Amino acid sequence: MNIGLYQSASALSALERWQDVVTQNITSSQTSGYRKRTVNFSSQLSGELQTDSSGRGGSDGSGLPAVFPTVNSGINFTTGETQPTNRNLDVAIQGEGFFEVQMPDGTKAYTRSGEFNVRSDRTLITTGGQEVMSESGNPITLVPGLPDITINRDGSVFQGDTSLGKLSVQTFANPSKLTPVAGGYFLAGAGVQPVPVEKPELMQGYLEGSNVAPLREMVDMVLISRAYEANQKIITTADQTMQKELDALG
Repeated sequence: MNIGLYQSASALSALERWQDVVTQNITSSQTSGYRKRTVNFSSQLSGELQTDSSGRGGSDGSGLPAVFPTVNSGINFTTGETQPTNRNLDVAIQGEGFFEVQMPDGTKAYTRSGEFNVRSDRTLITTGGQEVMSESGNPITLVPGLPDITINRDGSVFQGDTSLGKLSVQTFANPSKLTPVAGGYFLAGAGVQPVPVEKPELMQGYLEGSNVAPLREMVDMVLISRAYEANQKIITTADQTMQKELDALG
């Protein structure tokens, strides 16, 4: 068995996963509050190679375990850069926490994007149409005929002197256990409980950008391309060598 052939094939599979992650980061780099997807490479032992009757192990006779590359994905929760927008429906979180929103099926999701809008029924929603939740567990609804909303640093929402509630800002003991979904949202799976941020710090008229550095992602894309080509050449060379051996054996 040609172990190098299988190792290169495993490397190609790992590189394809890395490429998918980089492509997603580049595509979402302009999405407010987006969190960069990451990959971590490691080696996995397949077990000791079987020896033949002469005591030689595998194709190289080493008798050593074969090592195959593996890749694990993750999320980088580093805070993105905050930029002023001068729009009263834009809100940025300073420090920890996520805005709590309600998906169409009623489940709760969490996002760092505070780019809000107002639905036709005066309900505060995200750009994806999810309802923005208050600490009371209800959507925040504006009152027609009153002034534009004001959002204080603690998340309190007002229209003039009328209180509309307080934005629900939640945090997690281990954010890495959150499940990312489309649009820059996260879901809390079984056993993952949100905890209200006691003293949130919000900035009205600002948005937090993604934490993706597009130039870094483009560099990674070049590295992936070169590594992919190198492993393809290894596979081609191994295939040609095996074909020559078969031809020699008649």
